[in-house]
Amino acid sequence: MKRPAKPGSDTIDLTVVAVPGYFAAMGVEYWLQRRRHARDGGATAGDYEARDTLASLAMGQLSLLAPFVMPRLLRPVTRGKGRFAKALVGAAVGAAAVTTVADVLARRADRRDGMTADDGATAEDATSAPSTARKVASIGAVAAIAAGGLAVTTAWATATTPERLWERRLVRSFGPAPAALAAAILGWDFLYYWNHRFMHTSRYMWAVHEVHHSSERYNLSTALRQPVADALGTSIPYGLLCLIGIPPSAVATARGLNLIYQFWIHTEAIDRIGRAEATLNSPSHHRVHHGSQRQYLDRNHGGILIVWDRMFGTFEPEDERVVYGLTTNIETFNPARIAAHEYADMARDIASSTGWVERLSFVLRGPGWAKQHRQPIAA
Repeated sequence: MKRPAKPGSDTIDLTVVAVPGYFAAMGVEYWLQRRRHARDGGATAGDYEARDTLASLAMGQLSLLAPFVMPRLLRPVTRGKGRFAKALVGAAVGAAAVTTVADVLARRADRRDGMTADDGATAEDATSAPSTARKVASIGAVAAIAAGGLAVTTAWATATTPERLWERRLVRSFGPAPAALAAAILGWDFLYYWNHRFMHTSRYMWAVHEVHHSSERYNLSTALRQPVADALGTSIPYGLLCLIGIPPSAVATARGLNLIYQFWIHTEAIDRIGRAEATLNSPSHHRVHHGSQRQYLDRNHGGILIVWDRMFGTFEPEDERVVYGLTTNIETFNPARIAAHEYADMARDIASSTGWVERLSFVLRGPGWAKQHRQPIAA
């Protein structure tokens, strides 16, 4: 489950209203796990572990604060709102230009020093010039991509709010309120599937979403381990529903219902839900989504409905026992590291790259590509 950005609306946030229910359900699950231990013995990934649970709860708290804090922090550099928005774009362009020049100088120095080395110069003399240029390129590339990415994501968020798209709607009204809400729920779930899938196939979006997959446990507390950096990503705007006459209030309600539904599927206490497995997302289907085995990677992206995965080729049934977590686990319970480590890894990959195609690939292509591409470089 990923936590989509809250649509701008005055509607009550249902996910906040449901917080007491979250804790009550966690208490019931904990009690069931204790009973299972007394009956069968043996630890499972569904057990609560104090440090893991506290990390999940901390990330949940931070995710509730982020929609209030991040817009204020980013407002000065947001297009149309902040006085430094143009300066941010200028910084990105300037850093990109400096990096490009440094790349050219490094390649020229490589060729020149290669010929010098052939003539008998020392290795130290042959590497000093390209080394300096590469350091400049490394710093400039990280700065350019960070500034450019921030300019793009803030501008996109501002341009695609439900209220703004509602003002540009193509249809005056979808119809009666119940019909509009039903359409919002179905439409949100469809867009959620594609956005969730995108988060697993583009690394800068995975950096936002990876937080939710970082636990090696799988219980209801894992559902609360939510991203805090939604503002640093882009997605298909849920506000598109407003263009067909669905009001922002209905979109906000659909968001809350979708997220609340996904809470209960983060458990090992429920095995299957019978015939409903064919249509609805379930604990079994979502356990697969959190699996780190190759057969389970990037599968079962649905929110409420699993039919989207069945339709678009990303469905995988639960077969062998799921191993939860990341393909390379980060081994930390520190919320700051959980939230930031993928960004730090991405910055290191950008800094070590020698050209723009490679740098942008480390950002835009999937996390699997980055891992495979990094291995031959290290070798």
